[in-house]
Amino acid sequence: MRVVIVDDEPLARERLRRLLTEFPGYDVVGEAGDGEAALELIDEEQPDLVFLDIRMGGMDGLQVARQLSEEDVPPAVIFTTAYAEHALSAFDTAATAYLLKPIRKEKLLDAMVKVRRPSRAQRPGGEAKPGDRPKREFVLATTRDGLIRVPADDIVYFLADQKYTTVHHLHGEVLIEESLKTLEHDFEPWFLRVHRKALVATRFIQALERGRGEDEHHWLRLRHAHKLLPVSRRRLAEVRRFITESSHGE
Repeated sequence: MRVVIVDDEPLARERLRRLLTEFPGYDVVGEAGDGEAALELIDEEQPDLVFLDIRMGGMDGLQVARQLSEEDVPPAVIFTTAYAEHALSAFDTAATAYLLKPIRKEKLLDAMVKVRRPSRAQRPGGEAKPGDRPKREFVLATTRDGLIRVPADDIVYFLADQKYTTVHHLHGEVLIEESLKTLEHDFEPWFLRVHRKALVATRFIQALERGRGEDEHHWLRLRHAHKLLPVSRRRLAEVRRFITESSHGE
């Protein structure tokens, strides 16, 4: 089982990693010291289990867990914290278990027994066909000029940033409060998820580019967009496949 440890205290991460060595079959594939770094690491490594500290500077563990819960198949989450008062909020995020520090071996074992990651075979079926129109034809956004409607045909990409999602369209940008998970479901098959933060209109994809120098990341160039959008390691194969199939179909 692939494991990621998230804690802003290096000694706490080291202790947990040491405890995990006593349990065969658990492979720690990465560590992070804050919420933003954790989301990037989890997106890249696709762990089965995340040990997540709650109280951290910046984005805390509860916020990280809520973002993870929007994934189609999220990793199991075991919260680790020194503060018992966070227990109720932790389970509101569908956490698998909750461990108080200092973590004891027997309690760790009990928590890991509860971990069950759903298989991809359990994901809902009924995928949309490429020629289908999306379930929704527009998004609604509240602006200084009132409520406006942005047609699906005009949307270039959605970019999420914690509470809000930016809708970049042919005539500008607006903010909405819908999650990318909801938008991805409603606007398939016209849109492709390329990063945990980015959902793009496939008809505007121009090219996949690799960073220069020490930048090993991949970026997507879109028509009608002034900046490149990141492509996560997890989504890279799917993006490449789409571009290849599209070029063969022309």
